[in-house]
Amino acid sequence: MIDYSQGSGKQYHIGVGPEDIGEYVIIPGDPGRVQKIAAYFDDAKKVGESREFVTYTGYLNGVKVSCTSTGVGGPSASIALEELVACGAKTFIRVGTCGGMQLDVKSGDIVVASGAIRAEGTSKEYAPIEFPAVPNVKVAAALERACERMGIPHHVGVVQCKDSFYGQHRPETLPNHDELLRKWDAWIKLDCKASEMESAALFIVAQYLRVRCGSCFLVVANQERAKAGLDNPQVHDTDTAIRVAIEAFKELIEEDKRNKHE
Repeated sequence: MIDYSQGSGKQYHIGVGPEDIGEYVIIPGDPGRVQKIAAYFDDAKKVGESREFVTYTGYLNGVKVSCTSTGVGGPSASIALEELVACGAKTFIRVGTCGGMQLDVKSGDIVVASGAIRAEGTSKEYAPIEFPAVPNVKVAAALERACERMGIPHHVGVVQCKDSFYGQHRPETLPNHDELLRKWDAWIKLDCKASEMESAALFIVAQYLRVRCGSCFLVVANQERAKAGLDNPQVHDTDTAIRVAIEAFKELIEEDKRNKHE
């Protein structure tokens, strides 16, 4: 492969090298969330900023950890994951937002993904569509336990991942509306919890690269509750989802420490 970084030792897109990155990385989509997440680290410092990829590195429980934004959607998320793994990262948690789909999934709740519907394009370049997009079991379990310990309303289940935000929110205006609406109805009947845009690609790429990845999301709102005439306020503060990811990472770090000494 061509060295597009021209011998700089930094990854071409994310602009960081192995010395900049910890083995544990939180990966939000929004670059604006990175500093907010890094505030939970000890001795956090910005180590990279390139395109949509902003990176801070610090420490949790004495272990080097990082946070890198991925931008919106599977293509940029897969690039970030590939390049972070090339820098030595091994465990990832995506922290993001989603739209609820089941009527009991309320604004402000947390959704932990147990699997992802591959209704996007990036994962198809890595694996045949028959291959499932699932998180690492230990990471997903740590996220669920974090929610339980913190007393946070949460749901564990399959999420839908798509490439078009507006394909979800105004499908009836698009030329492909019949298929979009038919599949949306199928996902709801199959108890899909929420819709977002990155996890399917991240889970497939992580599986291919033999690293661990999980996801948790803040429910911003739920269009199905709105259709049903139920209470549906908007919640945009991602701090709860961030704290869940931090708590899960602390558990995973301590478990990994114990395993190394056994």
